[in-house]
Amino acid sequence: MSTEQEIRFYRASEKPYGAFSNLYRRAIEFEGETFATSEHAYQAGKARKPEVKAWLMAAPSPSLLAMAAHGLYYWDVAPGWSKTKFDRMRGVLRAKYTQHQDLQELLLSTGDAKLIETATTDNEVNRLWGEVNGVGQNMLGVLLMELREELKQVRAGWSPMQAAE
Repeated sequence: MSTEQEIRFYRASEKPYGAFSNLYRRAIEFEGETFATSEHAYQAGKARKPEVKAWLMAAPSPSLLAMAAHGLYYWDVAPGWSKTKFDRMRGVLRAKYTQHQDLQELLLSTGDAKLIETATTDNEVNRLWGEVNGVGQNMLGVLLMELREELKQVRAGWSPMQAAE
């Protein structure tokens, strides 16, 4: 597969790559809890207080959860969140794609294609995690491509853990 190829995704309902969205409805186990979606697992780490976390987790849909979490006041956000959020997302994605073989196969099936979350609404969050009109850091795509490489290495019989020994 050519490295020039791009796979763009955004809505969880789009086939087949909507599964790359964190709003895709697939439960995952993370940090000893079961979450309805990877968005739930990610946003659970953002809340400073248990009651704020419970309020977020009670949102009636993953998209409303995301909106509520993005609207938290500074004092409701866990200290250091801006420094830890990418590592948390790495862990959440690792859980999602190692716990669900079909999703792992879908991710690996993308070969070397550039994965790009392509949002439609232009705002800071969408430009951080994806792109809007070709502008953005596409961190979700970057982290998915990182994980894809890690999974390829594991399949090939090599793991980062072995290299550290």
